[in-house]
Amino acid sequence: MSSTRNKLIKILEKTRNEYVSGQFLSEELNISRAAIWKHMKELEKDGYEIEGKSKKGYRILKSPEKLSENTVQWGLNTKWLGKKVIHKPTTASTQHIAHQLAQESAPHGTIIIADEQTAGKGRMNRKWHSTAGKGIWMSILLRPEILPYLAPQLTLLTATVLADVLSKDTTIEPKIKWPNDILINSKKTAGILTEMQAEQDQIQYVVIGIGINVNQTTSDIPENINSKATSLQIETNNAFDITNLIQHILQTFENAYDAYIKNGFPNVKDKWESYGFRIGETIQIKTIKKNWHATFLGIAEDGALLTKAEDEEIKRLYSAEIDWYKEGEDKHVN
Repeated sequence: MSSTRNKLIKILEKTRNEYVSGQFLSEELNISRAAIWKHMKELEKDGYEIEGKSKKGYRILKSPEKLSENTVQWGLNTKWLGKKVIHKPTTASTQHIAHQLAQESAPHGTIIIADEQTAGKGRMNRKWHSTAGKGIWMSILLRPEILPYLAPQLTLLTATVLADVLSKDTTIEPKIKWPNDILINSKKTAGILTEMQAEQDQIQYVVIGIGINVNQTTSDIPENINSKATSLQIETNNAFDITNLIQHILQTFENAYDAYIKNGFPNVKDKWESYGFRIGETIQIKTIKKNWHATFLGIAEDGALLTKAEDEEIKRLYSAEIDWYKEGEDKHVN
C-alpha cells in the first residue's frame, strides 16, 4: 500500500463522520484533487462507503467487514509494524510470499495476510488447514539486530503475544504448549512457524508465520483432527471480527518486540511460563534411545524445554517426542 494511501486513511479515521475538504486533503498529502478522488474510488472497491459533497468534501459512512490491505491499515495504531501490508484472497502460503519479499528487500515489519492458504504448514511440515475467511493466516517479516542463536526467542515471544490478545479479547484462558502452540481447553487453536535466513553472526531476516482458527464451526474442522483442534468461535459461541483481531495482535506484538529488543528475554520467559501448559506436572519424553517421565519446569533462555527427571537431574530438551496428556485424555504429542 502506498504511503499516500496510509496517510489518507489516517486522516479519514481521525475525522470519521465529519467532512474533510478535498482542498485540505490535497494540501496535506501534496497531491491533486483528482488524485484524491482516485484514492477514494480505490477505497470504495474495498467496500468503504464514502460520501462526497460539493463544498463540503468527503466522509466515511461505513467501513467494510472484509479483510484487505486498507482495512488492516484503518485504525492500526503502530509505529513500524504493518506499514507495508500485502493481502491475498488465496495463496499457497503467506510464508512463501514473505520469503520472496524479504529477498527483494521488503522492509522490517512487512505483513502478509491471506483469506485462505492452500498449502499452509506448521512445524515439521505438518499441514495446517487454513479455512477460507474463517481464520488469521499471517506472516510477519522482521530484520532483528540480534544474533542468530537467539532467534528461537522470537517464537516464544510471539506465543506470549497471542496468549495475551486471546485472554483480553475473549473469556477463555489460553495455554502455550512448548514451543509454539496455543491451546484452549487442551485443544490447539493457534500455531507459530518461525523461519530464518542468516549468516553465522548475523540475521538477514526472520519470518514468523501465525495461524489462528477464529470463526470455524465444528463442521469446518477436519474429522481426523477434531479431537485435538478447535477455534475461538467453537470455544466461546461467538463470532469475531478478524480485522480487529489482527490489529490487536500487531499492536501487542510491536510493543512486546520493542520491549524485548530493549530489555532482553527475562520478561518474555516469565510471561511464557505464566501461560505454560503442564508446567510443574509430569510429562512423558521419548527419544530414539530412551523413554522416561520428568517434571516440566519451564523454559531456558535459549528456548529449550527444562525438565527434572526422577533422579533430580535437570535436562534441556531441544527436540523429543513428548506426551503432554494425562491418562484418559486425548493423546497427541510434539
